[in-house]
Amino acid sequence: MAGLTGHLDEFWPDINNSGWIGGSAEGWERGPYWLDGAVPLAFLLNDEQLLNKVRHWVDYILDHQLADGWLGPIRDTAHGDRYRPYDPWPVFVALKALTQYQEATGDERVIAAVQRLFRKLSELLEETPLFDWGMYRWADLAGSIYWLYERRSDPSLMELVDKVHAQGFDWGKHFESFPYREKVSGDDRNLASHVVNNAMGIKQPGVWYRRSKDPADAQATYRMLEVLDQYHGQVTGVFTGDEHLAGKNPSQGTELCAVVEYLYSLEVLLSILGDANLGDRLEKVAFNSLPASFRPDMWAHQYDQQVNQVVCRVAEDRIYTSNSADANIFGLEPNYGCCTANMHQGWPKFAEHLWMRTQGDGLAAVAYAPNVVDTEIQGIAVQIETRTNYPFEDSLLFFVTVEGPVRFPLELRIPAWAEGAEITLNGAPLGSVEPGTFYRLEREWSETTPVTLRLPMPVRTELRYHNSISILRGPLVFSFAVGDEWRQIGGELPHADWEVYPTTPWNYALKLDPERPEQYLTVETRPVGQRPFSPAGAPVSLHLEGKRVEGWKMDQNAAGPLPPSPVSSDQALETLRLIPYGCTHLRVTEFPMLNIEEDCA
Repeated sequence: MAGLTGHLDEFWPDINNSGWIGGSAEGWERGPYWLDGAVPLAFLLNDEQLLNKVRHWVDYILDHQLADGWLGPIRDTAHGDRYRPYDPWPVFVALKALTQYQEATGDERVIAAVQRLFRKLSELLEETPLFDWGMYRWADLAGSIYWLYERRSDPSLMELVDKVHAQGFDWGKHFESFPYREKVSGDDRNLASHVVNNAMGIKQPGVWYRRSKDPADAQATYRMLEVLDQYHGQVTGVFTGDEHLAGKNPSQGTELCAVVEYLYSLEVLLSILGDANLGDRLEKVAFNSLPASFRPDMWAHQYDQQVNQVVCRVAEDRIYTSNSADANIFGLEPNYGCCTANMHQGWPKFAEHLWMRTQGDGLAAVAYAPNVVDTEIQGIAVQIETRTNYPFEDSLLFFVTVEGPVRFPLELRIPAWAEGAEITLNGAPLGSVEPGTFYRLEREWSETTPVTLRLPMPVRTELRYHNSISILRGPLVFSFAVGDEWRQIGGELPHADWEVYPTTPWNYALKLDPERPEQYLTVETRPVGQRPFSPAGAPVSLHLEGKRVEGWKMDQNAAGPLPPSPVSSDQALETLRLIPYGCTHLRVTEFPMLNIEEDCA
């Protein structure tokens, strides 16, 4: 609230003077993008200032619905003929914002407006089928159609879903013979290789599964995840794309829009498939890739983040597939303003999806963070307060408070990495807990009941690009935080543009046995402060030894190609401190490994 999300509309023309609220600036996707994050943030915080802002936007959009049912500008007049008239894509985003607003307020105007819009859209798609971005992102529209059908069981809505499916890009089929197995470049770049489209497309087979009931559609989601991990995956749970799919080199980037859209896709898939492993990935992305994209004060962001990121500066010689010279600086709108508008949905929607309803009228904790949820079950008020310093610590305490006795299941996600997890009820241990599942606790609840969950966090490793190694603990990935110097190069505070330069060496190889990492490092913890996702505020760190690798240098203003492991070095051993990836600005996360068979003294 105190950063860009709460104030962007006060000074950035594409929001402040958006065509969506009658202004002369951009009238395409940027206004709806901002609203899609501002709405959940306003209601989660119950912040009156932000609530008034989103009310103004919603009132204007609803009050200016056209007679034919269309919502929003017919054409983005600020950009002439760049976007076609009656482009449905930005309306998909506006629908996400409007439906969240309706759920929070009960405003019936939204339901009536969406009904009229869908009648217009059904007619429009007969004349002009889905095209460009809308053709690849149709799953977002399908979700809003389902939303209205659950409230107004109109058979024509399912006909509209079928029409949209028939006109939309088939992501599941695309991944059956996936063509992009290396970094995409040149004429191979298109909307199917675009990183944000892939992040949004991951949910498409699952969204269609709600309609088709075909298990093959549900399974297609897992095929997509597997293939993207295999050819473009990063240890942080995301995949590269700067701006198109870019291979597994940790010096390639990932666009911030892809990070927040990937999170939303995982949240949607969790609600449909109920798979605990999707929750593991959701947390991995949320606690690593998301915070790493911002300055700790949330007043500047990157367009591209890199897993091995050793400098952030404006430079023409770049490793990217297509992004510009300033794509990895921290600023107001580096490279392109889409992320400036779209980044806001990341944290609010993650918080919004920590809990979900189960089919048995219960509650499921699909991801973990400190929170309080208030709801009703069988007409009885239920509150669950989660007290925890997760993901930095391993214990979670849930206080289940009910207004009167009520029976319902409570399901707690047990991450796949949490071997030996333990649950207690009123201090009494419960039965065995299986990692990679939801633990179901069904009982009659009364008054206030404490439930404790402990998720052991042993250090573990992953072998990565060029046989490099990365280190993880719980949902957190750990990086060597390179010393940094921030230089303001533009803008005006607080929303300025910054280059970040290294002040310490970064080219280290680790002394580590991947099978026995605990024998080579120590874990240090300290209290969690106000800004845990910052270099100074990191609550947990790992200490181990490494040596500099003199031949590993910068190339194309990035960390050069990783030396294949194992490596030798005649440099002295140094003690290195690794902190969570999301706490870093400059970092190395995939490391060469020293040959520990040699003398490392």
